[in-house]
Amino acid sequence: MQTETEVLSGHNVQMTPVRSMVEARYPGAFRTLSFTARVLAENIARRCVGDTLEAALAQVVQGRSDADFPFYPARVVLQDLLGTPALVDLAGLRDAVADAGGNPALVNPVVPTQLVVDHSLNVDVGGMTSDAMVQNMAIEQRKNVERFEFLAWAKQAFKNLDIVMPGNGILHQINLERMSPVVQVQEVAGQRLAFIDTLVGTDSHTTMIDALGVLGWGVGGIEAESVMLGRPIWMRMPDVVAVELSGQRQPGVQATDLVLALTEFLRAQKVVGAILEFRGEGADGLPLADRATIANMAPEFGATAAMFAIDNHTLDFLRLTGRLPSQVALVEAYAKAQGLWADDLREARYGRTLRFDLSTVGRAIAGPANPHQRIPLHQLVSRGIAQAKGQRDEPVASGMHYPQLPEGAVVIAAITSCTNTSNPRNLIAAGLAARKAVALGLARKPWVKTSFAPGSKAVESYLQSANLLAPLSQLGFGIVGFGCTSCNGMSGPLPEAVEQAILARKLHTTAVLSGNRNFNGRVHPRVTEAFLASPALVVAYAIAGSIRIDIENEALAQDAAGRDVFLRDLWPSDEDIDATLAAHVRGEQFSAVYDTMFGTAAGASGAAPVPARFAWREHSTYIRRPPYWDKKMALPLMGKGMRAIAVLGDNITTDDLSPSGAILPESASGQYLMQHGVQPADFNSYGTRRGDHVVAVRATFANNRLVNEMVPGVEGSFTRLEPEGQVMPLFDAAQTYLARGQELVVVAGKNYGCGSSRDWAAKGVRLLGVRAVIAEGFERIHRTNLVGLGVLPLEFEAGTTRHTLGLDGSETYTLEGVAHAPAPRSTLTLVVARRDGSHQRVALNVRIDTDEERQVFEAGGLLQRIGAELMQAI
Repeated sequence: MQTETEVLSGHNVQMTPVRSMVEARYPGAFRTLSFTARVLAENIARRCVGDTLEAALAQVVQGRSDADFPFYPARVVLQDLLGTPALVDLAGLRDAVADAGGNPALVNPVVPTQLVVDHSLNVDVGGMTSDAMVQNMAIEQRKNVERFEFLAWAKQAFKNLDIVMPGNGILHQINLERMSPVVQVQEVAGQRLAFIDTLVGTDSHTTMIDALGVLGWGVGGIEAESVMLGRPIWMRMPDVVAVELSGQRQPGVQATDLVLALTEFLRAQKVVGAILEFRGEGADGLPLADRATIANMAPEFGATAAMFAIDNHTLDFLRLTGRLPSQVALVEAYAKAQGLWADDLREARYGRTLRFDLSTVGRAIAGPANPHQRIPLHQLVSRGIAQAKGQRDEPVASGMHYPQLPEGAVVIAAITSCTNTSNPRNLIAAGLAARKAVALGLARKPWVKTSFAPGSKAVESYLQSANLLAPLSQLGFGIVGFGCTSCNGMSGPLPEAVEQAILARKLHTTAVLSGNRNFNGRVHPRVTEAFLASPALVVAYAIAGSIRIDIENEALAQDAAGRDVFLRDLWPSDEDIDATLAAHVRGEQFSAVYDTMFGTAAGASGAAPVPARFAWREHSTYIRRPPYWDKKMALPLMGKGMRAIAVLGDNITTDDLSPSGAILPESASGQYLMQHGVQPADFNSYGTRRGDHVVAVRATFANNRLVNEMVPGVEGSFTRLEPEGQVMPLFDAAQTYLARGQELVVVAGKNYGCGSSRDWAAKGVRLLGVRAVIAEGFERIHRTNLVGLGVLPLEFEAGTTRHTLGLDGSETYTLEGVAHAPAPRSTLTLVVARRDGSHQRVALNVRIDTDEERQVFEAGGLLQRIGAELMQAI
């Protein structure tokens, strides 16, 4: 499909001459292109021909956004909570093709696809127990046996699919440390063609790979399925924003502190949907691991991606993580030849440039419910998080084995997530702090559930080499497994006495974790607030035991002699961290892990063949044939007399819409599981049940901290059934409306659908009968997911909100002019009919953004459209 090639000097490969192709059409333009534009131009030049090539290059090179162009990612990466349902959909699609008389074995990924099982590890046993990892992995295997059996079938049944089974680490960290070659080489038309790696992934933090100069971002499961099956992403040229970093990190400041400060800054700069390019002398000085920590949190900035150009730091990281010398040499030569080397971007021009001084950043935490709520440690008291000693609730003796929990008790302290465990400097700092604490005779407070879940097995090797695993374990931070754990809401149960105290006294409790998200209800349903912090601060808070302590200035505890110990007594110097890093983090540690993992991960050969169609279990509560090709799912939106199922505020997250963590017995999913013989101890998590739509739909709006304005003063999954005015569980109300044939609508505020890329936040509302969401604004991935499920995203015009209209959910809503799919970026009229008989007409902006999306919506959703195309080819 490529148009032309040229030899890459010094290497036995060809490449697409994108620089000369651009210059031939737009003289002098290439040197001013951003890194992102150069990557997209190469993708277009390699994959497109004729008029499509010319039109697409014009959009990218001229920075226009008035037409769609195709983007062909080279890979798709999946984590198991979203990847498993995606593969369930492909298995269902095989059934639909077979039922129509076709060959089901022809449904396969066309684009190389890699799945890592990392989201199903629950911290059932905390890091205080010496064999916690063995116990947790055994429980994970037992609870997920049906899921893992399905994945074993998928690994055999589908071509072009690799699956890394549980216990090996976190997708994004493995992708960074081994899966991405940065530059790929494939046989194309008899030639060995080199091209820059690109990808999409079913997780919003796929952006971590941007640190390597590899363009990648998160998408929903259904969009990933489309790419897997060989379809391009039709997109418009996004805003590309330069972020000029100046200054250097101050002593004692961790990469976590930098990214939390950048999250606060960039959120305020309104970079939603933009691709950021970090540059300047501050960026030049950041090692790759720090860049990865920053790129990982692009979704928290609101950005699509967060790019760093390729330079010597990139090559150093590739060598450190065990890439072959020939591959490192290829990356350098290709980047320099194609204008992707950092020095070649000095003249790049941007529509907007932001400036940030790294030297202004100090130690901080972020919370209590959003990553951009940064609180410098020196402001903990003035911001009302900490309280001066004598003004706060102190623990007192009780009949339990430990003192009574104080208000603000830290009940979970977790070193977790690829954001921070991919950064050796962060973890060595935590280990050195733990070693000092142990030497002083300190211990975690007994009510704190502690855990350490690295994203790579290489972490265990270098911490063991540095003799830092033992002190971490002594403080309760023994390794509980290799996976996402608390960052994904898989914190496991609290000790029974702790949970009873929280419920009986209605205690305000907290979690402190080195993760990337802390939305309400995400980390644990019994935790009131959650704060993000560097791994070393997580260790300190486990010792302090309360968020109310002024941790920067107040004693954390007393040593064996009764002397006060402060944070400054534990905090390691930069010199100690750097010396330990240089002495104990080595390339052979990464090679030992990944050479073994990928020597066998793709090796399905030799195993017995499996049927082309999956054998669904009739009574399974984990894996069920999906319903998306049923005729009722293709019914067009009527938009007449719709009822509101929820009226919601700003910043409604995908955790509000479809929580991933613990299932409570009183929830709709919990009640269903118990009715089908599943005991609460075996509920597992919402995320692991998404392969069964019957369970997963009951998780929609199931966050126990949800605030639905239709039921003032009530938290949780409740609504008001209209016109009766009866308050009832939201799922029950939705079932009543479905029985009546009543279409539903959700009304919301700003930034609706922020958070993860989970497509079940859209699948769930669609299966409940929601056909439109009317909000002040949408997060990028969730808006796309809604369109992909046939749910119409609509935006109020500026200045109009649910408040200015006085909407309370008692109204009916009619959309005029939706007999067919609305045109992209068009306007519709909403007619609001109130109880008093009055009517109000409101203009709404249609957030179907491209013609491709219009066609998807018209088909009833992306899965329906793909299915129809495959069946037409039979």
